[in-house]
Amino acid sequence: MKKIILFLVALCFTLSSCEKDDICDPATSTTPNLIVTFYDAASPTTTKNVTSLAIVDAVTSNIYGTFSSISKIKVPLNPMSTVAKYKFILNYGNLDPTLVYEAQLEFNYSTQNRYVSRACGFKTIYELEDNTPTLTPATTANWIQQLNVETTSITDENTTHIKIYF
Repeated sequence: MKKIILFLVALCFTLSSCEKDDICDPATSTTPNLIVTFYDAASPTTTKNVTSLAIVDAVTSNIYGTFSSISKIKVPLNPMSTVAKYKFILNYGNLDPTLVYEAQLEFNYSTQNRYVSRACGFKTIYELEDNTPTLTPATTANWIQQLNVETTSITDENTTHIKIYF
């Protein structure tokens, strides 16, 4: 009888020391990227694929990514900063420099950290400031003809935040 009681006590201690696995579900919403969708300037309701678009950090000159035959991209914002400057280079890598078009976009934003779960930790929510992004050069010679901010709150990657018409 004593052996059974000792066995049950040992079993209770063993089972009570087990912990739930802390694995963040991939479907859980984490820090979102800025979603940019490209549209045809001649037909504003029609999305338009970019060809050989490069996104380059304007401060460090690091290439974030190159995109081709796609109309929607994700652009990261730095949660440790309140400003991001990117060069959007159309026809990147073209041997004829007269066919390469560059525009710089500057995003000013504020950040807020939100608790997701013990396994996932925190995510950062961005709020674009008024009059952002700014476009340089702001001339008609720019390949970006129009820029619309659809929403200033960047809380997920399900909606378009910025529309670019070219």
